[in-house]
Amino acid sequence: MNRSWLPPGKNCGLCGEHSCRSFIRAVHGQEKTYEDCPFYDEKHARAAADWEMEADYPEGDVLGHRYDFVLQPLPGEISARKIVLPFRGDLVEKLEIREGDLVLGRPMGAGCPIPHVLRVIDADPLTGLLTTWVVGPKFARDGQQEVKDVSAYHMIGFEGIATAIRKEPTLGCRMTFLPGFCMMSLNHTGLVNMVLEKAEGPHIRIEDVRILATRDWD
Repeated sequence: MNRSWLPPGKNCGLCGEHSCRSFIRAVHGQEKTYEDCPFYDEKHARAAADWEMEADYPEGDVLGHRYDFVLQPLPGEISARKIVLPFRGDLVEKLEIREGDLVLGRPMGAGCPIPHVLRVIDADPLTGLLTTWVVGPKFARDGQQEVKDVSAYHMIGFEGIATAIRKEPTLGCRMTFLPGFCMMSLNHTGLVNMVLEKAEGPHIRIEDVRILATRDWD
């Protein structure tokens, strides 16, 4: 079964479930199949077969600290959007970074020790700002596509759907969250500067991101 495809978040009910989220749960419980969704596209589903879209999240991060919510992808996307700015913004022009490119770098400003491989959604040649998805090291190692190394970047923000909510995302408030598929499974904190109520959950953007390694924020 392809566990990487996601419905578009329309919550149309044509599959017999009240929401796309409950439909996915029914599929994983073998109560329904992906073909029950009228928007299922087998061709695109096969193209996404390398993505692992399911994860189990405990009550707290790896240190046991509780978070306010988990940040998951927007409907039909592969991870929460990550907005970054290379330490040298001119590299976006110099390396000719464009939509679809793979970029390698470490989010030094946020305190993360792990280099990330990012797929570019949008590249602003004026500011050097990159909107990306995190895709993982496999894509840098298979050699099928050039990886453009920016070495280090500022972690500007995340954008996605808040799930596993314990405290409602509140505009203008600093909150704790766990980015879906964070390899370290450590609490992050950031300032919520956009909240849009969507059928699949709160669509939020969160900026001024830091990693919490020791402090208990309960």
